Amino acid sequence: MKFGAIMQACRVRAGLSQEEMAELLNRTQSCISKIENDHKIPDMTTLLRWVEVTGTREVLVAFLYGMDGLRMIQNIVTMIGGTRTI
Repeated sequence: MKFGAIMQACRVRAGLSQEEMAELLNRTQSCISKIENDHKIPDMTTLLRWVEVTGTREVLVAFLYGMDGLRMIQNIVTMIGGTRTI
């Protein structure tokens, strides 16, 4: 599991568009898209700001400690009201 999908799920959970996230992080929408599609690795400053803005520090900690990415996305989707199985 790549980290971009997890970052995207966190952004969606926070109710932010790519454009809004880009503005909050002082990045371009293209940069946000590349990060979410695993075409670009975020620098540490961007990563820390991302989890701060989205209120998902626990997701970063879980990922760093080896929690399965697919399970994390399923949990995030459930939290935002989705019942879809990935």
